[in-house]
Amino acid sequence: MKTFIKVTEIWIPGKDRTQLEFGSGLYGALSEFKAASEQQRFPYNEGLPGKAWAAGHPIVLKEFKDSYFKRTLAATKAGLTCGIALPVFSGEFLLAVVVFLCGDDDEHAGAIEVWCNDSTNPDSLQVLDGYYGTLHDFEAISKITRMFKGQGLPGMAWQSGMPVLIENIADADDFKRASDAKLAGITTGLSIPVASGNDQVYVMTFLSAKATPLSKRIQIWRPDGDKLVCQTGYSKHSNDLAEIFETVSIKKGIGALGRVWLTGMPSITGAANDSLYNPELDNLSSMLAIPVIENGKLKAIVTFLF
Repeated sequence: MKTFIKVTEIWIPGKDRTQLEFGSGLYGALSEFKAASEQQRFPYNEGLPGKAWAAGHPIVLKEFKDSYFKRTLAATKAGLTCGIALPVFSGEFLLAVVVFLCGDDDEHAGAIEVWCNDSTNPDSLQVLDGYYGTLHDFEAISKITRMFKGQGLPGMAWQSGMPVLIENIADADDFKRASDAKLAGITTGLSIPVASGNDQVYVMTFLSAKATPLSKRIQIWRPDGDKLVCQTGYSKHSNDLAEIFETVSIKKGIGALGRVWLTGMPSITGAANDSLYNPELDNLSSMLAIPVIENGKLKAIVTFLF
């Protein structure tokens, strides 16, 4: 099954915390690009991960050619054309940078957006930047749209401070761009509030079509006392994912998700023989887990299962 996101990476501060080094990644069959990536280092404000660190918020790089992207030749050979970097902060200190890499083709439909407010309009969100692939009409509509608290996916995430996942988004009454999403073939939406290195509000929104989902499964986990519980989920093959996992609970420090809760660090884990893999999560081959942190406390964990 094709997925909208082709590569995911985690870059972490080195021992002296002055540059980022390779933490882990999911590359599928792109072994040459993986080899070119593992030896990279990114000082503050250099390369895609370093730029996100310095900016203090998610950034989108829609073209690699003649840009600050350091792996352009390898990315071009691998068919990758766009990068999105999501920094994970606790207060003003960077914990890690999660990078998503995508490729343009006519067989997928989807978008990744960064919404923010500004000093002139602090009570509404607008698109700071985004990757829309071939969805040019949807991009044009999105860039002139504003969202208030509680309005649309970005506004709902802003109001609640929690990730928001909506299936059948084209039919959702609370999705402001529903008719435009339907025309674009978009079916599923996920918004994640992002703690930044400044005082502005940032929300990342992922939109995908059923034929090319973000991943095989998406789940939102939240702390409930001394355990993590699955709040909601989406699956390419099952719409009852949250019910399947409603009896599953995970302790802090145990397995991949428990370790994300313990450390506040995003995580990429492999197959079930990985010592950090949660056996409760089925036999899926790999998982990306992103913490949602507010004021130094974990609010939720978003998982992408591949």
